[in-house]
Amino acid sequence: MITRDLLVEILKNVADTIKENKELLTDLDAAIGDADHGINMNKGFKTVSEKLDTVKDKDCGTILKTVAMTLISTVGGASGPLYGTAFLKASMAVNGKMELDNEDIIKMFDEAIKGIVMRGKAQRGEKTMLDALIPAYEALKGSLEKGDDLSEAFIEAADAAKEGVEYTKTIKATKGRASYLGDRSIGHQDPGATSSYLILRTVANTLNQQED
Repeated sequence: MITRDLLVEILKNVADTIKENKELLTDLDAAIGDADHGINMNKGFKTVSEKLDTVKDKDCGTILKTVAMTLISTVGGASGPLYGTAFLKASMAVNGKMELDNEDIIKMFDEAIKGIVMRGKAQRGEKTMLDALIPAYEALKGSLEKGDDLSEAFIEAADAAKEGVEYTKTIKATKGRASYLGDRSIGHQDPGATSSYLILRTVANTLNQQED
C-alpha cells in the first residue's frame, strides 16, 4: 500500500535522484540527442518538488496530476509531454484515492505506458523509454500476481528496466532526434530509458527503506 504521504516522499526522492544524475542524463543525450535531457528533467522535477507541499493534503490523483501539469509546462523537448502524459494518465486511474493498493499501481503503470505510446507514437524496440518501462511493468505485474510484496515487485521492475536500458545500446533509434543518426545510434543507451530506470529504482529504494 502506498499512502498519500509515501507518494509525496517517493516523488521528492525522484526529484533528488534526477538532480544527482543530471550530468549523466545530459551526457547520454549529448551522444544521440540535444544534450538537454538531464537539464530539462532536473528543471521539471525541481519545480515538482517545490509544488508537492501545496498538494500533499490532496488525494493521490490530484498529487499525480500536479506532477503531470508541472512537467508538461516546465520540461522542454519531448520529455515534458511524454512524462507529463504518463503522470496524467496515472492520475486519472486513481482519481480521488487517498492510498494506492497493488491493483491501483498496476493500473497506473499500464495507463502511463498507454499514454506514452499514444503521445510518442512509439512501440517497444525503438530505443525509447518504453524499452525500460514495458519490461518493468511486466515484471511488476508478474511479481505482484505471484504474491510478492510491493517493495520486492518494484525491485524486480527496476531490474527489468535496467536490462531494458542495456538493450537500447544494441538497437538503432527510429524515433526522435536520435533517429537522425541511424546505425550510428547503436552502442549508445537511450537517455529516456535511463531516466525511467532511475525513477523506478528510486521508487524501489524508497519502499525498501520504509520496511527497514
